[in-house]
Amino acid sequence: SAGRREFKHRFVPWIALNLQKNERTLRQVKDPARDKLVEDEKVFGSLVCLFTELLKNDLKDQSELLRFLSQSKRDKYTNVQNGARDAPCALALNALGFRLERKRSSLQLAGSGVFVTQGHVPEGSIVAMYPGTIYQADEPIFFQSIRNPFVFRCIDGVLIDGNDRAISKIVYRSCSGRDRFGPFCLSDCSWLTSDPVNPLAVGQYVNNCSNEKAANVCYQEYDVPEGFPLELRQYLPNVNYRADTQRPLRCVVLVSLRDINCGEELFSNYYTIVH
Repeated sequence: SAGRREFKHRFVPWIALNLQKNERTLRQVKDPARDKLVEDEKVFGSLVCLFTELLKNDLKDQSELLRFLSQSKRDKYTNVQNGARDAPCALALNALGFRLERKRSSLQLAGSGVFVTQGHVPEGSIVAMYPGTIYQADEPIFFQSIRNPFVFRCIDGVLIDGNDRAISKIVYRSCSGRDRFGPFCLSDCSWLTSDPVNPLAVGQYVNNCSNEKAANVCYQEYDVPEGFPLELRQYLPNVNYRADTQRPLRCVVLVSLRDINCGEELFSNYYTIVH
């Protein structure tokens, strides 16, 4: 549809055919295994910081979950003043120092984009996450990928379907509902709505850079470690397509390439592997 054409650059076949035509939109990577602008520990710390504030902001609906945590962990989350709930974007402003908003892109005919609407993003910050269902290289995604501009390819061939509509939405909800650990939900479905609980889960709407608009963020892959707090996994906007996947949950975060000021739109670039 019109308004979705701006995302054609994310459609996997389009990427394969067209990215090499515009060197300005590419970031050269010599060693895919070391393609990290920030260390995994910083990604871990940023996500835990924000997710902790999200949980503390939702204590009323977290009472069952809290009963299964140790006393020290309960104290960590409940040692807050009772009051009205804050909007998730306000929590991001407090925890990370900036607020994101989806609105009309500054690119002509580009539909939606993602903007910093409050605060300031320092270089090397975790700015957003790319939500969606995770497909390993050998898993079926053909029908979900038809006319779907939101399929993101990782360096190792893992695919993330970040479409919040049609069959992609149904598949994600089904997989998310399947994956629970007792009272613990292991993923977040709210990114499929207009009001995501995790305010960073808008990465699929970040437009690709162009000759006129230089990139200010780039994608970085992050495998969620076993030590990621079980009670905070409910805010991860990703889920494995197959329940018995024998590898850590893949997430993709967007990292700022420079300081980004209030009012700026986010623009991403892709990597190209050079030898």
